[in-house]
Amino acid sequence: MPKVLSRRDFLARAAAGLVGCALASMGCGTQTQGGTGGGRTTLNLWYWNRSIDDNILAQVNKRFPKANLVPQKIGGDYRSKLLITFAGKSYVPDIAGINVDIATYFPDADQFVDLQSVGANEVKSDYLEWKWLQGITPEGKMIGFPMDIGPIALFYREDILRKAGVPTDPDQLYERIKTWEEYFELGEFLKSKLPQRVSLADEITQIFQHVMAQGADWYQDKSGHFIGDQAHVKRAWDLAVTAHRKGLLANSARYSTDWNASADTGRFITFHGAVWMKLILKDAAPDTTGLWRVCPAPGGAGNSGGSFLSITRYCDDPQLAFDIISWVQNPENQLKAYVEIDLYPSTPSIYNRPEMNHPEEFFGGQNTNPIFSESARQVKPFYLGTEYNIINPIYAKELTNVATQGKDPERAWEDALHEIQKRLQLRGAWK
Repeated sequence: MPKVLSRRDFLARAAAGLVGCALASMGCGTQTQGGTGGGRTTLNLWYWNRSIDDNILAQVNKRFPKANLVPQKIGGDYRSKLLITFAGKSYVPDIAGINVDIATYFPDADQFVDLQSVGANEVKSDYLEWKWLQGITPEGKMIGFPMDIGPIALFYREDILRKAGVPTDPDQLYERIKTWEEYFELGEFLKSKLPQRVSLADEITQIFQHVMAQGADWYQDKSGHFIGDQAHVKRAWDLAVTAHRKGLLANSARYSTDWNASADTGRFITFHGAVWMKLILKDAAPDTTGLWRVCPAPGGAGNSGGSFLSITRYCDDPQLAFDIISWVQNPENQLKAYVEIDLYPSTPSIYNRPEMNHPEEFFGGQNTNPIFSESARQVKPFYLGTEYNIINPIYAKELTNVATQGKDPERAWEDALHEIQKRLQLRGAWK
């Protein structure tokens, strides 16, 4: 994976004339991508595969006759490519998709249009408040318009729990495991009832991530100060370590062939996951159709993933661009995107629509949507921080060392904090 450069590095390379070479695949020059001609405004949209419903995009130019929208799917390290265009001021898209790590773009907020200046607040009530707030910088500039979200729930094997004598109705199971401590107690009970090869959950880093996702604070406050050594992070760390020490984890890394095999064979009985994990699970374990169920997650609601649309300051017609993105992401079109490509809406008014509520064969006829929609409504506003992409992998690496290499958890914690401080100092981001 290409290295993600700091803004300082990008600008330095731009000054040295190196950024233009990095843009070779997109063409070289000093101009931006958009423009006007023939009475129509060309608007270039950057996005990645399956982040927007292509059928909806295909309708834009008919619905907005003044627009010539040119969608471009960008592969590889999307974030680095976008930041390179900013640094080089060349071939910058007019509209750009932004992932859940939108706060990492806040230092470059001057590269974006404040969506509040083109009418965003007029449609604010259509969207979940916490999602809306994610796209606003600490200084109050809105650079991201809500797209999809990733509410979290607990996936579980109904057949295995039933064999162990555990109630498998989603409501009944949740009553037994509302807290992380109760969830771990269930894991210890299952160890006494089931073969030793069967584990409660998949891996240590996912426990940590989902405890974090259930809170409001992550690794930095909105002033940029590091708070990753505080109690809320240490609690997530300690809970993940507790699951490891109790022998409740399969140590199957998410998105690996081992995870797929473990899901298929029942090596782990439950896992925390966002709504988009439904598709991953179906692809990973097709032979388990009808055996899985979903209930609310121990510890409370949370979110993992989701996206935004932004308008860059190089756009020739920001108002037209906003009219387009707000239409593409209105409640009805978010509903269509859910039906077509499973993007979970950030527009709660449609959560009760029949298109979102029906028996699901893979989940034994359960309608899982009420679980995820309630989780979506209960997510606390949260702030990932400008250095999330630097900090988060360090905790994950050290937790993996604990689970797979036997590293002392307290030594791993101290090593994580030391490495984070060193990396942030090198980036000039330590506060």
